[in-house]
Amino acid sequence: MNTLFRAFPILFRHPSMYGLSRITDSLFISNGEAANNKVFLYANQITTVINVSVEVVNTYFPDIYYIHVPITDCPSSCLFDFFDPVADKIHAVELNQGRTLVHCVAGISRSAALCIAFLMKYHSMSLANAHAWVKACRPIIRPNNGFWRQLIQYEQKLFGKNSVQMVQSPLGVIPDLYENEIRVMIAL
Repeated sequence: MNTLFRAFPILFRHPSMYGLSRITDSLFISNGEAANNKVFLYANQITTVINVSVEVVNTYFPDIYYIHVPITDCPSSCLFDFFDPVADKIHAVELNQGRTLVHCVAGISRSAALCIAFLMKYHSMSLANAHAWVKACRPIIRPNNGFWRQLIQYEQKLFGKNSVQMVQSPLGVIPDLYENEIRVMIAL
């Protein structure tokens, strides 16, 4: 992870929330509106767009390859089945000197979960570190609890251990990474 921090230090001073947020040199995340912005796509040399929604219809631009992952942002949606194929595609695009944009409606839950899964698989990051990395690049991310459970299962599959657990809080079950946020919210 330190290599990524050194390679992209500016990301942590000026993260983008409304345009494209850069996760690695070849991976970006955004909302659906930004994903349909020709200027954003071409300025960032995006060659592949992965739409992880049922709500957003992409505008197809020349020289960009489009993939549709029709998933709703519901805890019961099975995103786990897409972790490996999407991570493999992002990696293949990277090997061919391309750039991938992963988006959903808001760039908060579905697309964030897939970017986290990619970092776990191809950058050997723990779930906790991959989440911290993506959150540093795009502070508004917050995968839903169902996606958290699937990411925890994926981390177990990849590494045989877990860095994140679901825990009970006054607001219900949450990933343990959010415990401090909940304590602060309750104190206020």
